[in-house]
Formats: sequence, structure tokens, C-alpha cells
Amino acid sequence: MPITSFKALACPLDGSPLHCSGSACRCASGHSFDIASQGYINLLPVQHKRSRDPGDSREMVTARGRFLTAGSYQPIAAAVNQAVLADLPADATISCLDAGCGEGYYLRQLAAAAKDEQTLALLGLDISKWAVLSAAKQDRRITWVVGSNANLPVLPGTLDRVLCLFGFPVYPEFARVLKPGGRLVQVDAGPVHLRELREIIYPSLKPERTAEMPTPAGFRRLPAETLRFSIDLASAGQIADLLAMTPHLYRTKAEGRAAAAALTALSLGVDVRLTCFERGQIGKRPGPEHIFNTEHPGRATLGKR
Repeated sequence: MPITSFKALACPLDGSPLHCSGSACRCASGHSFDIASQGYINLLPVQHKRSRDPGDSREMVTARGRFLTAGSYQPIAAAVNQAVLADLPADATISCLDAGCGEGYYLRQLAAAAKDEQTLALLGLDISKWAVLSAAKQDRRITWVVGSNANLPVLPGTLDRVLCLFGFPVYPEFARVLKPGGRLVQVDAGPVHLRELREIIYPSLKPERTAEMPTPAGFRRLPAETLRFSIDLASAGQIADLLAMTPHLYRTKAEGRAAAAALTALSLGVDVRLTCFERGQIGKRPGPEHIFNTEHPGRATLGKR
């Protein structure tokens, strides 16, 4: 499938279109942003930063890259690909933003899953320069940007899809950049996600929250999926990588980190919620949700809202 550069970038300072040529991107007001030698663009002005080096550290990015490349979360990527490509013509040009792309695993999986007739204009954005640097080194066909979900450097109404996978959604910004009828694909941890690990690193667990998230303003909710499957980590290194790529690394105390470091193998359950929201009021009314058990392909349980 053809991968084309994403053309609808906006200046993070005044919102006007950015035009990229050579080694820089410029807007009509004269603001200029260098294209790094590795191929990414830093569109996070210093006045928009809350710290000197925001986002995931180089170590977290490296750990997540190793873990995801090993394939443990591939069922999540497959479900995301299906949600992104659903209801699109086979010969469509699809513009898609991964808002909080990390080192680019899910966009690379999407690029591999698209049909040959489809053209993808893919944009990966993350506030961590280390994440974007890693992503750009692995696939230069995709447009990679250092930026913030709070101020997306994207022109209004230009995206068919927005991904927010285990990230920090900013719904007004997502609504602004999506086309009418465009979709937000959101993945969040479910109530029993990685429970076996959490039981080891925390003295006690907080009560599980099961309430459905409210539908954001400007969107309508589509049928959702709950994905549950098991993974087996067979080394201390894999366990350390999983812990390092989650917020639990910084939430747990030294005793919990030590307990995790002592493990040499761990079986645990993945529980994630994939929710799609459509921009505007276009299309049919959503039906019942489907809960797919990926340990038994083809078996589904229907549940009313």
C-alpha cells in the first residue's frame, strides 16, 4: 500500500498551514521549524513545554519498543487496524493521526495491514522527543512530529481517523482536527488489566472502576470492544520492560519494584477497552457492544449497554 507524507500540518504558534521543503517547515508568518536529519519535525515550542524534557524517557521508549516488537500486544494492534479501516472505501486515501504514538509500533502495524489500493497519510505525534526519534529511525515514510495533544499542529477538519492508545485524550482538539464523520479510536486499560503484576508491586489494589466513560461533546459513541487475552513473560528482562513502559514504574514504591525485579517468569491477563467515537451525527445508531475473547477466535459475547 502507498504511504504518503501528511500535508495538513499547522504552525503550532499561529495555526496557519505549514509548508515543508528541504530541511524546514515554514508558515506564511515566517515561523520556521527544522526537519531533523533523522526525518522528524519538532513542533513543540518551548513555551508549550511544562518541563525541559517532557514525556517518556529514552529508557522507557527503548523498553516499550522491545516489548511491543516481541508481539505480546499484537491482538490490540489487529483490533485497532480493523477499527481504523472499517467503513472506508478500498481505494480511499486515509489520513490518520496517532496522538501519543510512542515509538510508532501501532502506526507501523496499520501501514502493514492496509489494502494495496489504499493510500495512507500517516502522522505520528508524541511529546517525547526520544519516542519520535525512535519512530523516525524505523520508518521514514510516516510523518513524525514532536508535539502536544493539547495543541495539535494539524489543520482543522483534515483527519479521517485519530488514535489515542493508552494516552491522554484531549477531546476538543480531536474534534477540531477530525473531518465530519471521522472517527476517534481510543484504547484504555480495563479493570483487570495486568492485575497479576499489580498484585505483586502494590500492597493493595484500589477498587476497580467499571463505569463507562461519557461520550465527549461533538461525538457519538459507536459499538465498543473489550479485548481479553493472556500473555506469558518468560524472562526477567521482559517483565522489566513491561513495567518500564507503564505508569506503574513510578507509582510503586521501592519494595514493589524489588518484588517485580525478583521475578523470572509471569503469566498475566491483558484487559483493554477499544472505544470508537464518530465526529458529528452521521451514520446509523450503534447497536449492542461486542466482547471478543481472543483466546477463542470467532467466539463473541453480546452485551447490552
